[in-house]
Amino acid sequence: MHETLSSLPDVHASWQGKVRDIYDLGEHLLIVTSDRISAFDVVFPNLIPDKGKILNQISVHFFQTTTQIVDNHFISDQVADYPEQFQPYADYLKDRSMLVRKTRVIPFEFIVRGYITGSAWAEYKKTGTVSGMLMPEEMQESQKFQQPLFTPSTKAETGHDENISYRELLQRMDERLAVHIRDKALELFQHNHEIMLRHEVILADTKFEFGVTGDRILLIDEAFTPDSSRYWALPDYEIGKTPLSFDKQYIRDYLTKTGWNKQPPAPELPPEVVEKTRQKYIQIYQLITGDNEPRW
Repeated sequence: MHETLSSLPDVHASWQGKVRDIYDLGEHLLIVTSDRISAFDVVFPNLIPDKGKILNQISVHFFQTTTQIVDNHFISDQVADYPEQFQPYADYLKDRSMLVRKTRVIPFEFIVRGYITGSAWAEYKKTGTVSGMLMPEEMQESQKFQQPLFTPSTKAETGHDENISYRELLQRMDERLAVHIRDKALELFQHNHEIMLRHEVILADTKFEFGVTGDRILLIDEAFTPDSSRYWALPDYEIGKTPLSFDKQYIRDYLTKTGWNKQPPAPELPPEVVEKTRQKYIQIYQLITGDNEPRW
């Protein structure tokens, strides 16, 4: 049974994603981050305890600490600031929800890659390119790019997102908007990459979403969470190998070993996999925020 608020009396989700429930409040939205987990675009029957709180609080942390780089949609994560109909659910909403400005969502994901891994590594091995950009010869897995790469992708309603080149992006949206988003995304990545290195963590890549309200371009959705970013342990980092990861790559690797065909329905995750995943989320939360004694 998937965790959801939509079945509770007098509270109806306007939209439910793989992980988040979003409530339309007119000019604002209430985003509730559940403990659901997805991998390979499939939602699993298990919940990862406290995962929603961890993801939400990481986003809150970065929304509050990156406003000097770019505006964002965050208003408050204090339940007392929410509309009255949500107050009866304060215990559930605490730490896992935020009130945000509603925007017109720009229908792309904006990925910044600092290291060659994942789908970028797969493309490079086939064509010598990443998002259509020609890369140096003889790169190795997990190698750092000379400069971080801005690699957009489409946002698929169903199925998988599609990586596109920056040139293709310019053909699909206003050039000034694309340039602004590219520059802000790269600046955000560099900002957090430097911060995480101080904690002996590598930010390998991350994705952003942006929205428009009036003449303002805002960072939206989530920011630098383990679901939207790839974090590696610096002491474990070695070019040519896949480093120890703090994100849900652990679950992806487990599922690959089981031989699951990556099609619904998702299999039940063993209790030890659920607990190890939870600990990885807690660990990266502590490294990012400095909060070594979270409330959960």
